[in-house]
Amino acid sequence: MDALSARVAEAFAQVDLAALPSPAHVLHRGLLRENLAVLDEVQRRSGAKVLLALKGFAQVSEAPLIRARLAGTTASGINEALLGREFFGGEVHAYSPAFKDEELALLLHHAHHLSFNSPGQWRRFRDQVRAAPRKVSCGLRVNPEHAEVEVELYNPCALGSRLGTPRSELGDPRELEGLEGLHFHTMCQQGADVLERTVAAFEARFGDLLPRMRWVNFGGGHHITRPGYDLDRLVRVITSFRERHGGKIQVYLEPGEAIAIGTGLLSATVVDIVRNGMEIAILDVSATCHMPDTLEMPYRAEIAGAGRPGEKAHTYRLGSTTCLAGDVIGDYSFDQPLRVGQRLSFLDMSHYTFVKSTTFNGIPLPALVSYEPADGSFLVSRKSTYADYRNRLG
Repeated sequence: MDALSARVAEAFAQVDLAALPSPAHVLHRGLLRENLAVLDEVQRRSGAKVLLALKGFAQVSEAPLIRARLAGTTASGINEALLGREFFGGEVHAYSPAFKDEELALLLHHAHHLSFNSPGQWRRFRDQVRAAPRKVSCGLRVNPEHAEVEVELYNPCALGSRLGTPRSELGDPRELEGLEGLHFHTMCQQGADVLERTVAAFEARFGDLLPRMRWVNFGGGHHITRPGYDLDRLVRVITSFRERHGGKIQVYLEPGEAIAIGTGLLSATVVDIVRNGMEIAILDVSATCHMPDTLEMPYRAEIAGAGRPGEKAHTYRLGSTTCLAGDVIGDYSFDQPLRVGQRLSFLDMSHYTFVKSTTFNGIPLPALVSYEPADGSFLVSRKSTYADYRNRLG
């Protein structure tokens, strides 16, 4: 079991989840506070501003904790921007591979920063930005053509990537007139060593543009709150970058995962047990609907008290109640036989989980629950209903 899953397992070891709805995402507010304290330390020591990337974590019930520590949110479109402005406060940043006319018009009323994906998008919208009733600082997402991401699906700098403008496609730098920032995002679950090499590649390709810039966004993918992350190195990378450029450039970081890693679990129930060449436990959670990374990455979710196939006495394949043949979470072993009605806890399941959930096949969404360790209370902030499914279908 990795350190983050172990952290969650230990924090919930004495917490009784039996009375909660099933399935349910259960967030431990004490663990969230610990992550936010680390991110706030980075802000204080480096002068950078940390934004919550809503694509990775967007639990509205936790907005008061988050807005007390972080500088704001970053959005991938108008709906996330509206959510950030309504609940999380602070600065609202937005980026999209391509803004639509009606979307851009709305963002000019709600966002503080906009990052365009190409010079063509900036040319298309710059007059509209200049005529906006309020000041919006605009920048360009660039591709430093340096990435160390192993899974191609999550590599923003893969050959043929649509994300960001390579230097070879920039053309006349005068096309950037009116832009105040540059934005790069090249990382995925990585450390400050990768960021340091990425910043070097970014400066090598785009350093001549920096004297005219007011801010640079170092993107997301920083595993700042993972145990063993080199915070001193991160602070050094940020502060040395700012010093090299006269101390005038504001640096932003926009992690989503780092806010929520190691903070919660997904509680599920065994609905039935069948046999077809092996023991198969059918759960009320779905890889397809609720844990898509287990199929996309692929990624193996840890379960409290479980091991790998054959490691413990009783091995089961865990699947869902959907009718999709491939909706299988994986094979796990347990010390004791599973029983119908038993609760299982999938660990470290706050980030990139409920934000990606779907109601495919009419499967209910997990409830959203917050646990407050100070008094042992639970808050059920959302429980799935038929309307969640119906309203998606017209």
